[in-house]
Amino acid sequence: MREIIRITVSLTVSCLIAALVMGSVFIITDKAKRHNEQLNIQQTMLGLLGYGKDTPAPSDLEFYTIYRYIIEDGEIKTLGYMVPVGAEGKDSYELVTIDLAGQFVDRISLDITPESASEPPERKSALKSVLKPPKKFVYADATIIAERGDKRLAYLLPGEFPGFKTFIHVMLALDPTFTIIGLDITEHEEDPGLGGEIQEDYFKNQFKGKSFERTKNLTVVKEPLPDEYKKYLVAGKGEGLSKGIVDTIRTKYLDRDIYSLTGATISSKAVTNGVKNMINKFAYRLNILDSVIERQHIPVAF
Repeated sequence: MREIIRITVSLTVSCLIAALVMGSVFIITDKAKRHNEQLNIQQTMLGLLGYGKDTPAPSDLEFYTIYRYIIEDGEIKTLGYMVPVGAEGKDSYELVTIDLAGQFVDRISLDITPESASEPPERKSALKSVLKPPKKFVYADATIIAERGDKRLAYLLPGEFPGFKTFIHVMLALDPTFTIIGLDITEHEEDPGLGGEIQEDYFKNQFKGKSFERTKNLTVVKEPLPDEYKKYLVAGKGEGLSKGIVDTIRTKYLDRDIYSLTGATISSKAVTNGVKNMINKFAYRLNILDSVIERQHIPVAF
């Protein structure tokens, strides 16, 4: 009997130690994983804005993140925006709620720093402290605003939409007029050699420079991609091409629709329609939010 008790105790202690070790390893590796993910996101954003090893980002470039939530209070739904504010020299967040008609509802100070706000559990805790039951909330999306000095430089939109197989994850960069600065495919499971080509420069760079008005009616055409246009798209900003040729090609194709990938029309349409919907919805919501911020004199940091 004593031997059985000894073995049981030994096994229990061993399991507890193993669990502690595994838990510690998970915490450490998970933290490192999230840190690497944040670095990758930051590098993607900088790349879309034209910054990299050869062109480092300016020291006065700042990023501010707005988090959008859907709030339910019984049958009443409102949009909740966690916006960064700067008051009395202290950066923090406020929750600005707007009804579905675009009218201001309320604003509430949140006990959370911009650094902590990057962590979903921290945001959830801060929101739970001010949104008491029966109110419920779910995360919708985020918008990153890039600023230099006191001027908005760009909007960076992480997003996802259905592809041919699963969801396609993207990062979209827009200038203050909602013209597309750049598009990056951050994750997808489209077929290699077919829909997987959505991540190639000759496809995603077709979206660059498309204006807000042009994007509203953007579609996909099943025509061969012209050689001169493909060379321009792969060359990025025209490296290896004379300025005259670059300007001519840009002018010639800027207002064209998106040339479909060979054998992957569904994937091509998925990205085109996904980008179009992201921009239209974002522009509508941002205009409402900016209007509320102005009317309510909310001291936003951006």
